[in-house]
Amino acid sequence: MMRRSPSLLRRILLPRADGRRSVTYMPRPGDGAPRIVTLIPGDGIGPLVTGAVQQIMEAMHAPVFFETFEVHGDMPALPPEVIESIRRNKVCLKGGLFTPVGGGVSSLNMQLRKELDLYASLVHCCNHPGLPTRHENVDIVVIRENTEGEYSGLEHEVVPGVVESLKVITKFCSERIAQYAFEYAYLNNRKKVTAVHKANIMKLADGLFLESCREVATKYPGIKYNEIIVDNCCMQLVSKPEQFDVMVTPNLYGNLVANTAAGIAGGSGVMPGGNVGQEHAVFEQGATAGNVGNQKLVEQKKANPVALLLSSAMMLRHLRFPSFADRLETAVKRVIAEGERRTKDLGGSSTTQEVVDAVVAKLDWVSRR
Repeated sequence: MMRRSPSLLRRILLPRADGRRSVTYMPRPGDGAPRIVTLIPGDGIGPLVTGAVQQIMEAMHAPVFFETFEVHGDMPALPPEVIESIRRNKVCLKGGLFTPVGGGVSSLNMQLRKELDLYASLVHCCNHPGLPTRHENVDIVVIRENTEGEYSGLEHEVVPGVVESLKVITKFCSERIAQYAFEYAYLNNRKKVTAVHKANIMKLADGLFLESCREVATKYPGIKYNEIIVDNCCMQLVSKPEQFDVMVTPNLYGNLVANTAAGIAGGSGVMPGGNVGQEHAVFEQGATAGNVGNQKLVEQKKANPVALLLSSAMMLRHLRFPSFADRLETAVKRVIAEGERRTKDLGGSSTTQEVVDAVVAKLDWVSRR
């Protein structure tokens, strides 16, 4: 997750001239104890890309085992045994879940975040060497409050034809997401945190969010802090995205900003993400746009597994298996850089399995470095 310079990226993607491999991690005795992870394949392309992760984990001999549950977005509620599994295992990997538009079925993604208090969503949007994009030097981490705001789902029909939707912002949730963003920046050698808001219009709600961010910022004098109105933020993202480093946002804005940043840096198919709380973490594709794909992708088995593979690398670091995470991330980036095996969204025609096979081959290459 740490920001890497171009010279460091070259060292990651290319073998050393002397043929020796540098040691990045020395495990302590007992660090390799296997961990059970809850797996939700999900809808659409979900089973394809989660299946890709399972193949890669097996090929790496990663100390991770999956407890799989069938969950679909049209279910009225998450099965209790799924919640119990995540509470027990602490970590979950999931494919996309279809969310019905309109109607009375609530989002299972929202239910999961609220039930487990997964208050922080993190999406890492960055350029990948070998993958051409409109902008270079994009390396943005979007940290989004995940439990309140417009996503609270507090809606009702006042009278026929009039619907009231409530936006709830609290001091507690605003402070803890700001704290998470600044702590992330501090631990990952990031230089700036930008708060995204609309406090010029929503003076009380977004004003409270900004007030919390400002208070937390005073505790981190070594990190630059600034603020930007969300509409200007979107314009700046598509014109000069390299100015942003870590962005902290309320719920709805974060969803829009993360997907915009993902599109700038290569598309939703290559952006990893995760949702974390005090006790639990759920890793999934970072950009929600297209996370269940379409039926044609499913039939042709040409879904892009890269985003979830990189998310699983984040998961491995969370589980304190950094050597496995480094190996997986390096192999995936090598496949992207060489460009021989890419799915349609990245300009190629490969199937999901062909990308998986290429990553497995690069895992061996990484091991021999």
